[in-house]
Amino acid sequence: MNEDIRIHSWPCSYYLDSSKQWVSGRLSLTPLGIKFTADKTGELLVDFHLSAISEIKKEASNLIFSSLTILEKSTKHWFSSLQPNRNVVFNILEHFWREQLLESRGAGAEGGALRTTKGQELTGMLVGSQKRLEDTAKVLHYQGEQFDNIMKGLNKIEGDMDVADRLLTELESPSWWPFSSKLWKTPLESKAKETAVVSEPKNQEGIIIRIPVIITHRTDSNVKPGKFTLFASGLEISDCNSQVIHRFESKDVDDIRVHTPYEISVRQRFIGKPDTSYRLLSAKMPEVIPILEMQFSKKMQFLEDALGFVGARKSPQLDLGTSIWQAATGLLGGVVAPGSPSGSREGMDKEQVQLQQHEKVSQEEAKELKQILKKLKGLALETEAELERQDEALDSISSSVDRATLTIDKQNRRMKRLT
Repeated sequence: MNEDIRIHSWPCSYYLDSSKQWVSGRLSLTPLGIKFTADKTGELLVDFHLSAISEIKKEASNLIFSSLTILEKSTKHWFSSLQPNRNVVFNILEHFWREQLLESRGAGAEGGALRTTKGQELTGMLVGSQKRLEDTAKVLHYQGEQFDNIMKGLNKIEGDMDVADRLLTELESPSWWPFSSKLWKTPLESKAKETAVVSEPKNQEGIIIRIPVIITHRTDSNVKPGKFTLFASGLEISDCNSQVIHRFESKDVDDIRVHTPYEISVRQRFIGKPDTSYRLLSAKMPEVIPILEMQFSKKMQFLEDALGFVGARKSPQLDLGTSIWQAATGLLGGVVAPGSPSGSREGMDKEQVQLQQHEKVSQEEAKELKQILKKLKGLALETEAELERQDEALDSISSSVDRATLTIDKQNRRMKRLT
């Protein structure tokens, strides 16, 4: 992700200690740091990494009201006249600062090595790919359940049409026809079968991903921290205490706008009353956007500041697991055994050759990578099989709908003749 992406910026004043005066300008937040640029001179007066921050506080004194202070190592930076207000800026800065701290601690706990080895890089890449494939499988599984429910509904409709067809036949039969009593017994049998089908328990849906977010409702200037949960059947926004603020079912979502790689807005339109819209900002949003794009592909809109993000990962979602599995398998073979045929295939570029010459993957890392690759291959095959099954289900649904339409037309004509 580009470090120069501007997540947010706010007009404010900064206390310049060298000249003992307040300077108007803009406070900017990037994925990794904080900057302040003066309006008049355009000079960059503040520029430091989020990991260098030790404290963010809301402070006030006799001379300074409604100020925000950021303690960077031993330097205390004062910001005032924040727009739209101090609380908005504080909540957003604190969110990204805490997420940066969590990432730093996680990276430190994983290993004390000064430099990440190529095996660790490959492991991280494959673990991320495995997570995305698992999320994809959850969504596809839910879609498959929906197709199954549709098929059950269509089967019920076909059963009802059979009953209606027999009733019409009874009405069309002469009064002296001796077999009318047998025709009336079949609806009871069909109803018993339908009841058995409907009584099947409904599977509970699982959570695909949940992240901490900063929530803005419609055009309100106030923001508050909360959680954003993505299910296979919809989206859910809740506060810090896990109390649901709003839930969007998949059919209720009219559009999802990606403003930046870290900020989206979800909207449901209404006629005659205001739309329901929430704006969500999170340091973890880049992990969620690919899943949203797969689940709501026709409803996603990437705005200008987010076009670079979508272009940077333009590989098709469905080929993700297979392509990474193939690439990593070849790379692993070359790194573990540079002299083997798998490491000297034709068409291998110079970077891979240099990698094989200078770095090797340890036996433990290679063993872990092979296990992950095995899981990835299995997930990719399961995903492919599920897609094929859903294609067959769609064809079957289409055929059933065509048959039902023809049957309804025939029954309508018969009803007209009877009336």
